[in-house]
Amino acid sequence: MKTLILGGARSGKSQYAERLAQASGKAVAYVATAPQFADDKTWQQRINQHQQQRPKSWRLVEEQHDLVGILQGGLYQQDIVLIDCLTLWLSNLLYETYDIAYETQRLCEALRGYTGEVMMVSNEVGLGIVPETTLGCDFRDAQGRLNQAVAQLAERVFFIAAGLPLTLK
Repeated sequence: MKTLILGGARSGKSQYAERLAQASGKAVAYVATAPQFADDKTWQQRINQHQQQRPKSWRLVEEQHDLVGILQGGLYQQDIVLIDCLTLWLSNLLYETYDIAYETQRLCEALRGYTGEVMMVSNEVGLGIVPETTLGCDFRDAQGRLNQAVAQLAERVFFIAAGLPLTLK
């Protein structure tokens, strides 16, 4: 089962994904894609908040780039793999100048071949203000294409607004 949970910033998408994972009764491997910035206190507070709201029994896997390796490694086939989030993963790849179309294709191929359960959290960034910079527009467009590709292969897709889930698929 592949599940995609979309929403805007602070919409409640991570909390919804965590509730779904916890309600399954299965072990959870939580894949955190957020980079650590030692000098950014606000960012560190957000990471701390996410850490505190997760059950201590969940396995934590910190991976900023190689989600394909996580899925192909097969270590977590009996667990629910919860990836939070695809938006930060994409941002990390853009920053390191990866080929985004290729990496999106690789991720989708790995998801198709993955036999375990995976939940993915991702931001819907195309609903707001048009970015002023080329990089901002490129990111928005790449995020939209990534979300579409993952949504096509997911069996379940939810959109979260104001903490409330809307079932899209």
